[in-house]
Amino acid sequence: MRMDRHYANELARRFIKLMGGEAGSGILLIIMAVLAMSAANSPLSDGYHALFHHELPWTPISRLTSVHAWINDALMALFFFVVGLEIKREVLGGELSSPEKRRLPVLAAAAGMAMPALIYLLTAGTQQPEQRGWAIPAATDIAFAVGVLGLLGRRVPSSLRLFLLTVAIVDDLGAVIIIALFYTAQIELGWALAAIGLFAALLAVNRARIQFISLYLALGLGLWFCVLNSGIHATIAGVLFAFTIPLRTQHGDSMLLRLEHALAPWIGYLVVPVFGFANAGVALAGIGMAGLFAPVPLGIGLGLFIGKQAGVFAAIYLADRLGIAPRPAGASWLQLWGTAVLCGIGFTMSLFIGALAFPTTPLLVEEAKLGVLAGSLASSLLGFVILRFAKAPSA
Repeated sequence: MRMDRHYANELARRFIKLMGGEAGSGILLIIMAVLAMSAANSPLSDGYHALFHHELPWTPISRLTSVHAWINDALMALFFFVVGLEIKREVLGGELSSPEKRRLPVLAAAAGMAMPALIYLLTAGTQQPEQRGWAIPAATDIAFAVGVLGLLGRRVPSSLRLFLLTVAIVDDLGAVIIIALFYTAQIELGWALAAIGLFAALLAVNRARIQFISLYLALGLGLWFCVLNSGIHATIAGVLFAFTIPLRTQHGDSMLLRLEHALAPWIGYLVVPVFGFANAGVALAGIGMAGLFAPVPLGIGLGLFIGKQAGVFAAIYLADRLGIAPRPAGASWLQLWGTAVLCGIGFTMSLFIGALAFPTTPLLVEEAKLGVLAGSLASSLLGFVILRFAKAPSA
């Protein structure tokens, strides 16, 4: 049976069309962020926080005791699973499949992660616990950025959209590595060994060319449960699981492409908006200017707004001028700057890392949210204005 005839993929295709294309998910995410901020600063504030953070009367998994925990550790594992599928597809057969193709986006993503981290540390300092937030401004939110591009329509050349998507994918891989290396709690050895065993079993199933998707899903669910209990953040299981899904085509069908096409709309239109609504709400009452310009929110905001565009644009310029990699075709330097600015939209991944960075300091989590929202908003507005009025290079 051909992939495009699978019911789940056809349903996903129609869902995307109904919601206004891929850009619709970014616009929905913006709406959910506004709703979260409104709820957190209204008479509904107590109910909003109780909904997500109060302990559940019963839960089938002892580590997931609140709705917020289920969203961040379970639903977001599904988000990272789709991220992993995208990374594998791009590395094996897409825009990251050859040194020539991946050179510029990898350089841009690396510089676009290093510069915000440096600016954060220079602003917030290197003392604990503030120092743990250095990675918060390092990632680009692909849905939010594509949503802004969608509002611009044909004013943005397709080469820039592809470049932004590729940089965001490399960014996501970098964020996954950072979470695994720097935001892992004390490891429970028994659970970690069980996770390694299940991962090895998934690799063996792939190697044996077994095509029973139910077997992969059962082993993948077990992998997530073991990683959740190991002390390593559960979302890492999503990426590891994705790397074991076969991309090879058999009888016109690819399991990886089928899963990615079927799940992507539900990630963009359900998982990420729910995460945004659960995590973006921060009460502004009593914060004042001193709170807005505290070291953590200021460092995050400047990292996203200044660091991202500086790192990405400098990498593009130097790579092009030094002959390392050509800039995207058909784009002016002003359009490239606008795209670099949009890379400063950190929303989803930045909020996620913010919660991991300050697990025992709720005040810093709230301050991190302020910095993420401010930096992402400034980047989206400036990037939109630049790309709205920038002209393509003359032929």
